[in-house]
Amino acid sequence: MMGLMASEETRTMTPPTVSSSARAHAPDAPAPQDAPAARGAREPGGATPRAWTMRVLVVGIVLSALNLRPAITSLGALLEEVRDGLGMSGSVAGLLTSVPPLCFAVFGVMAPRLARRFGAGAVVCAGMAAIATGLLVRPYAGGTAGFLAASALALMGIAVSNVLMPVIVKHWFPDRVGSMTGLYSMALALGTALAAAVTVPLTDALGGSWQSGLALWASLAVAAVLPWLPFVRGRRTPPGAQDRTARDGAVPSGRAAADEPTTGTDPVPEAPRLRITRSRTAWALAVFFGLQATAAYITMGWMAQIFRDAGVPAGTAGLLLAVTMVMGVPLAFVIPRLATRLPQQGPIVIALGVCGLAGYAGLYLAPAAGAWAWALLLGIANCAFPLALTMVGMRARTGQGVAQLSAFAQSTGYLISIPGPLLVGVLYQHSGGWGLPIALMSALMIPQMVVGVLAGRNRTVEEEAAA
Repeated sequence: MMGLMASEETRTMTPPTVSSSARAHAPDAPAPQDAPAARGAREPGGATPRAWTMRVLVVGIVLSALNLRPAITSLGALLEEVRDGLGMSGSVAGLLTSVPPLCFAVFGVMAPRLARRFGAGAVVCAGMAAIATGLLVRPYAGGTAGFLAASALALMGIAVSNVLMPVIVKHWFPDRVGSMTGLYSMALALGTALAAAVTVPLTDALGGSWQSGLALWASLAVAAVLPWLPFVRGRRTPPGAQDRTARDGAVPSGRAAADEPTTGTDPVPEAPRLRITRSRTAWALAVFFGLQATAAYITMGWMAQIFRDAGVPAGTAGLLLAVTMVMGVPLAFVIPRLATRLPQQGPIVIALGVCGLAGYAGLYLAPAAGAWAWALLLGIANCAFPLALTMVGMRARTGQGVAQLSAFAQSTGYLISIPGPLLVGVLYQHSGGWGLPIALMSALMIPQMVVGVLAGRNRTVEEEAAA
């Protein structure tokens, strides 16, 4: 891994000249005007400090991605125990599963402004600290209100990191958007699956206390704080990044200790903000993001319970949820790389949607008999998330465009996804079964495929906003 990133760092410092037509079909390629800044990135003492910094940055990205979902999937694996322990009804539990998208929508929109003020690395570091604190406090907060408040703190940290990851990748790895997006998407999927798979066994090993089973994930978040600490002391901009920031409004993130730290407002004028709401592609991507998030949070919050109600043991139900999540580990690395090589991403959207429809049909017809097959199919369908993140990086030309599109698509998308898990809980409680909730999930997959095809067209939000 470190050797790979060292070689990528060398290629980033000396990018080849690429024609504009070639760049249109190869989003991973850097713009030629970045070449002077990139060539100036080598420090006077040689490439070693830069290589060390890039490796620390990669470690930070991977560890942060590992922490972006355990707060949710660990709760899904123990939802029945938490409901019993806190005296929750089905509707309140549905509200609990709707808290993640609500927090992502409310706090995610703040991320670009915080990054401009403090630096993206410092904001992500603070986000990891918020995750650790929230996960440690929430099992012992006492009562449903305290549990929700502590969960919101952890989810706030996840929200700002969600938005800033594409910005950091676009800014630091402009010629490796697909591979780096795949790397952190793969780590995100791994963290999601790990929490789903081992939370129940670890809880049993800790004496059966659901409080201990949930709190143990705070240790992973503490580890993720450490790589970002070098970027907290003031905002640091990479050599040559000031020129790029002045030109395209990219959000600076952390750099090596040899770089000059700056604090306060941006040291260079900020480029004019895009009128992002004028872009049809931005709206299509936001709705696609919202619908795939709806499916993902319904799956993370309720799929284990669907299997348990069908007679599957709790430990096996947690493993089935883990299988669904772990499918994203290899596919989250493959799909972004494939997406960046296609002029349009519509075919991938359709393929993932068909897998989702087949998985929902299986859950309705034979949830226990074909449980492993349905878990696999829904795991493939959930890879719409790394595809959406990749399209965020592809549908904008500049760093500022990616920051605005990421904040708009994720905040709007998570707002759209809020009612889904809550509605599933209400339908489940009042119908007494899973027929209506599964029908709702299947119905939402159709518009997800439609807007995904529209979002996958080969165009940028800058072009549409200026038209």
